[in-house]
Amino acid sequence: AEGRFKEATEAYETLSDPRKRTTYDQFGHTMGAGAGGGGFDASSFSGFGDVFGDFFGDIFGGSTRGRPGPEHGASLETTLEIEFRDAAFGTEKKVEVPRYENCGTCSGSGAKPGTGRTTCNTCGGNGQVKVSSGFFQMYRTCERCGGEGSTIKSPCLKCSGRGRIKVARSITVKVPAGVETGTRLRITGEGEAGYRGGNRGDFFVLIVVKSHTIFNRHGDDVLCEVPITFPQAVLGSEIDVPTLDGNVKMKVPPGTQSGRIFRLRGKGVSHLRGSGRGDEHVRVVVETPTRLNRVQKRLMQEFAESCDDDATPMKKSFMDKVKKMFQ
Repeated sequence: AEGRFKEATEAYETLSDPRKRTTYDQFGHTMGAGAGGGGFDASSFSGFGDVFGDFFGDIFGGSTRGRPGPEHGASLETTLEIEFRDAAFGTEKKVEVPRYENCGTCSGSGAKPGTGRTTCNTCGGNGQVKVSSGFFQMYRTCERCGGEGSTIKSPCLKCSGRGRIKVARSITVKVPAGVETGTRLRITGEGEAGYRGGNRGDFFVLIVVKSHTIFNRHGDDVLCEVPITFPQAVLGSEIDVPTLDGNVKMKVPPGTQSGRIFRLRGKGVSHLRGSGRGDEHVRVVVETPTRLNRVQKRLMQEFAESCDDDATPMKKSFMDKVKKMFQ
């Protein structure tokens, strides 16, 4: 483009200079170097019409390359919402896609069966017509054939001569394990049909993963909170923990504090790239009783009276720090 611009600029300077214009009119592109004085080479200005025509034709979308060839079909995109567990392990979903396909009656030609397209007699099959004005030449898309280079005398009744019809197709989308919200899947060749024998476009699927009532995802790891009772935290226990594979047993050691996190290896989401899975992080939350009967209250009171600093080392450490602040 830069080279053509320089040529157009040079041509304009020649045509706008009376002396150079006279030299060009007399000798054209056949004049040798140095003729006309000043070492001027008029051969560099041969075909000014083509220079301007090509340059401005490129700017305004024109071309001298004849009618267009095969054109790639448009790509399509849709959003697919899936369950949390389906994202972890993968799934297959059917998606209804409205798209343009080649007309089966005319095989995409747009012409009535038994007939065909005929060469456009306006552009001679080039798809473009030349418009000249003095030294300037420009190429415009042929209005009669729309740049196709051919016309249809008897249009196909099914597609009205368009060569394509819109239909709804069911496409199977294979969702790999490990996807997350924002993952964009590409299915090659499932977009709209191309033009003039061009390839189909592609079909893109944007994944949206539903939130889960128990699990939260962090990368390929999952986190869940499991409530335990005060006695379970104090005495230790074996509890049922939900995972993506079902419930598993997990040991809670005596003296477990609320908020402690345990790791279950290999119980997370499958890796999208590569083998293996992430982990599950289980955060235990000690539930404080809110309703106690008389017996329970008496027992808790006796327990509180029997506790010393050795039973609550965290409390003792905190109170020691507070005392030091005021010493």
